[in-house]
Amino acid sequence: MQVNNDFSQRVVVRPSDYRFVASPLAGVSRMMLDRAGAEVARATSIVRYAAGAGYTSHRHDGGEEIFVLEGIFSDEHGDYPAGTYLRNPPGSSHQPFSREGCTLLVKLWQFAADDTTQLVKQTASASWYQGMVPGLSVLPLHEHDGINTALVRWAPNTQFNPHTHPGGEEILVLEGLFCDEHGEYPTGSWLRNPRYSTHSPFTREEGALIYVKTGHLGANLLGDRFIE
Repeated sequence: MQVNNDFSQRVVVRPSDYRFVASPLAGVSRMMLDRAGAEVARATSIVRYAAGAGYTSHRHDGGEEIFVLEGIFSDEHGDYPAGTYLRNPPGSSHQPFSREGCTLLVKLWQFAADDTTQLVKQTASASWYQGMVPGLSVLPLHEHDGINTALVRWAPNTQFNPHTHPGGEEILVLEGLFCDEHGEYPTGSWLRNPRYSTHSPFTREEGALIYVKTGHLGANLLGDRFIE
């Protein structure tokens, strides 16, 4: 299945565009944001677990990145409440489930071959740092070979400088209203800006909290084998 698999194109998905489809497992559905491949694919999805849903133990040959949006996600290694960031590297395995249901951002097959760090980060207790302009604060989540993942909190009425992303940029709006010269993106919006794209982001009176990933488009990742 191919969904937004031309990575040279800008993509915007707002909550009004969400269409969840059933996965092969009962009780688990997903909103496909981008996907290149069949059931095994380089994929970015919003995934919902109904209460009591879970998978059998399985291996992630291409790695798995998760951000818990709502509820509590679990596996045999622990429980991960909303705000938890996880990285399960290539070759890792686990048996995920959710007792009361949860919603996740999940990215599959988007690891470099030498990115082998297992990571669990509870953002509720992590340290934030001053951003590049007043009103901006940053919580780094992961960095590897020029690929950076972070949470960025925007105070109300914050303006960032015009800038270019040589390695592309991906954003999920977690709270508030995020804006740039191309439009407005309410909570739940997902954006993928291609390599060498330029924009001037800002917020209005609502402010915003975003998950942001940069440098991964055009990088040498395991999932590139699925891109036509």
